[in-house]
Amino acid sequence: MQVSLRPVHDSDLPVFFRQMNDLESVRMAAFTAKDPADRDAFDAHWKRIRALPGVLNRTVLADGDVVGSAAVYGDPGEREVTYWIDRTYWGKGIATAALRDLLAEAPERPVHARVAADNAGSRRVLEKCGFRITGHDRGFANARGEEIDELVLTLDS
Repeated sequence: MQVSLRPVHDSDLPVFFRQMNDLESVRMAAFTAKDPADRDAFDAHWKRIRALPGVLNRTVLADGDVVGSAAVYGDPGEREVTYWIDRTYWGKGIATAALRDLLAEAPERPVHARVAADNAGSRRVLEKCGFRITGHDRGFANARGEEIDELVLTLDS
């Protein structure tokens, strides 16, 4: 399967909205919008993040199909990655390939990531890309309606 990244197009947003409303995916990601089904809030969020300077937003493609998104954001020294892959594509190496490509486009280090402590798949993706656990935190997970444990990971080089 050929994985690639490209800038986000307006036509990607309905696909992202559908992907981010998959109940199993939302629960696993944990730290999601308060109401993932609120299309107005979704559109406002994407409009804002696409306009921010220094944010690298990418659409993830697998064999030419839109399968998710990935981004690097934040101030230098505090840069963070985020990604979302459609659940039907989990376990195929797409997230790992996409994150590697994203990190190549954004070479400044360190870069950080956060993941729900029980999200073994996402943790594995981050570790395959060279991230290591550097801290633990607790945060309110909208998707679960409670505070949960999260891991903080860092890529230094």
